[in-house]
Amino acid sequence: MNLKSVNPATEEVLDETEVWDDTELDRALQQAAQAAPCWGTLVIEERCNKLRGLATLLRERRDKLALLITTEMGKPIKESRAEIDKCAWVCDYYADHAADYLINEPVETDACKSYVKFQPLGPVLAIMPWNFPFWQVFRFTAPALAAGNTVLLKHASNVTLCALAIQDAFDTVDFPPGVFNALLVSTKKVAPIIKDARVRAVTLTGSVAAGRAVAKAAGENLKKTVLELGGSDAFVVLADADLEEAARIAVASRFQSTGQSCIAAKRFIVEQSVADDFVSLFKDWVVSLKPGDPQNEDTKLGPMARAKLRDDLHEQMKDALGKGATAVVGCAPVEGTGYYYAASILDGVKPNMRAYREEVFGPAAAILRARDEEEALILANDSPFGLGGSVWTQDRARGERFATRMACGSAFVNQLVKSDPRVPFGGIKDSGYGRELSYHGIREFTNIKTVWIG
Repeated sequence: MNLKSVNPATEEVLDETEVWDDTELDRALQQAAQAAPCWGTLVIEERCNKLRGLATLLRERRDKLALLITTEMGKPIKESRAEIDKCAWVCDYYADHAADYLINEPVETDACKSYVKFQPLGPVLAIMPWNFPFWQVFRFTAPALAAGNTVLLKHASNVTLCALAIQDAFDTVDFPPGVFNALLVSTKKVAPIIKDARVRAVTLTGSVAAGRAVAKAAGENLKKTVLELGGSDAFVVLADADLEEAARIAVASRFQSTGQSCIAAKRFIVEQSVADDFVSLFKDWVVSLKPGDPQNEDTKLGPMARAKLRDDLHEQMKDALGKGATAVVGCAPVEGTGYYYAASILDGVKPNMRAYREEVFGPAAAILRARDEEEALILANDSPFGLGGSVWTQDRARGERFATRMACGSAFVNQLVKSDPRVPFGGIKDSGYGRELSYHGIREFTNIKTVWIG
């Protein structure tokens, strides 16, 4: 079996990499297990210096790595460069803050001395997606390595070249052998890897179905998990919002990475009194998003990553249109070479439609009209997902009250939802559990140990 990389803009096969046999996989698992004790007990400043070196290398290779992202999964080149910049930032961030985040916490008890210590667990399996092929990896890996764990990466099969480039970056910076390992294996090997006693924990960013499968396998083997799954983020526009600003940011929030982002705004919930005006302003921006070559500096809408993703999106659009929704713009594939789909707006989306209940993973926005603020909140929370959400209003206190009532892991007022190393990131409900980033994220894969001295 081969892992195939295809350029989604041209449909050209870029590479076919043969998967490892069981001997090669066992060698990588053993290497990770053997490296864990030494890496975990290394002075934390030395681990952090390696991360600083990695950040420097990423910046040096920025253009080359960005082009690889764009070629292998179709992200517009400017967004790909920004992704590499963010990876370098998260490496520097944990290099600067890991020691403080992992310092022993003294606790007053009746002991002579008692404190909480944060120690690494060992090898952690990271199952990562294709839509942010560098950021998703580094978002987990930087804090995990800073904490002293070793990392086993099972990357998405359609971005194998990105996985190999990440491995090369770690090797170039001279991380010790086994500290970071990109596994060239198929999905069917994931469950056996989780079962392996040398693997101590698992993290997944992916679909709900994948999350359930990983959680089941990990639970059966008593392995800690962090799951960041799908999202159907609400973008709530209240009647007193700055509609022009909200519409402008709505485009960036929905269509970055061609709409293929778990934290992209997907459900645009607008108070009825301003809905027509908002949709008109939103449409003016969306019609300017012309699909094009993602390597072109001016392209803002690239291809979708795979043909099946485009087909699945179109089925959701057809379902909604067949049940009474209106196509404001787009809602159809683009003819010709490449997996392109037109930038789309669906208006009048209702609960009986797939676009209401399911995650819409592509360049299509769903408009839901609410009678008032209270119904807007009900609609925002009426979702199986709970990753992020935003609310738009010129009354900040009103926005804060609304945000605190949103059922999600991250709620933003007058700003698009984003991940940031300084604050925790993750979801609730079908969007998963556990947190990445900030001090919360670095502690997820540690043994939070009580030390009591009598």
